[in-house]
Amino acid sequence: MSIIELTCISCPLGCALKVETDGQGQVLSVSGNTCKRGETYGKKEVTAPTRTVTSTVRLVGGRAPVLPVRTRTDIPKDKIFECMEAIRSATAQAPVAIGDVILADIAGTGVDLVATRTVEREAPAC
Repeated sequence: MSIIELTCISCPLGCALKVETDGQGQVLSVSGNTCKRGETYGKKEVTAPTRTVTSTVRLVGGRAPVLPVRTRTDIPKDKIFECMEAIRSATAQAPVAIGDVILADIAGTGVDLVATRTVEREAPAC
């Protein structure tokens, strides 16, 4: 048996969790959490950690040079670098609305990269 100590990031409390495993990756218990989300986070973080990725992509023809984006849901933690490589090479064309898909199925995760801001097209010069 082993005990893994984590700080929960599911809510602002930041509980100090202790996750007891059987040594083969099976979670036996989670302690230190003050809410159900902490227990869920502890189990998930030890067995299959995931994260939401937020970044920006280059924007062409918009009132801003970049567009803020995020993954629609969590992706496996081991796919973050591959996801960021795809984001670095991506561009979006203005106009863009919140929720527009910028990259579908990013890094083969089944999760879309979406815009988190509406950006209008740049006004033509007079």
